[in-house]
Amino acid sequence: MLTLSELLHSTTWGRELTGEEFARIEAGTFVRRIPAGGFVCYKGEPVDYWLGVIDGLVKIASHGVTGKTATFTGVPAGGWFGEGSMLKNEPRRYDVVALRDSQVACMSRTTFQWLLDHSIPFNRFLLNQLNERLGQFIGRVEMDRLLETDARIARCVASLFNPVLYPGIGPQLQISQEEIGYLAGVSRQRANQALKLLEEHGLLRVEYGGVTVIDLEGLRRFGA
Repeated sequence: MLTLSELLHSTTWGRELTGEEFARIEAGTFVRRIPAGGFVCYKGEPVDYWLGVIDGLVKIASHGVTGKTATFTGVPAGGWFGEGSMLKNEPRRYDVVALRDSQVACMSRTTFQWLLDHSIPFNRFLLNQLNERLGQFIGRVEMDRLLETDARIARCVASLFNPVLYPGIGPQLQISQEEIGYLAGVSRQRANQALKLLEEHGLLRVEYGGVTVIDLEGLRRFGA
């Protein structure tokens, strides 16, 4: 499990800070513990913090008044999110729910703005982050509208192994079949069927409590 300091040091911009600058950023960030099923933040609330996952797994989604849910993406440990709303200074446009017990880093708006004004590596990071996130959401629209369930599961798993958004995640991720089902919008049983098929194709290996990706590009292309 990462600590807050390790999470900040693991970023490309965090490694470029001086000791004094790093201490300032760490002082402007605190940790929240969210139980499984708990809300990290709510749609419509003010965006006062930039958020990073220290440990666990969270789902970014929108819950309609009719009870329908649109899932946008999942964020595993090491990932940051919410920078778009921070830059636009608008109410949050989505809910974030912990799929398992999670620890989330909350960086204050003042600290985020200071980094934006003083750190060139941080600005480069944000450009890459926003560009990669845009590509991810375009892929999500394609996945939901054009692909069959097995291919959707493949793309969903592949999206969690994005080296730009989630650096250092490695080929193995602790995630249950139920959690994959939540992210892909299918039942655990249907997720299980798809994962077995993907395993038969040599794209991943299903393990107790997780999956190991064998062919990431193959997952991204599956069903295309």
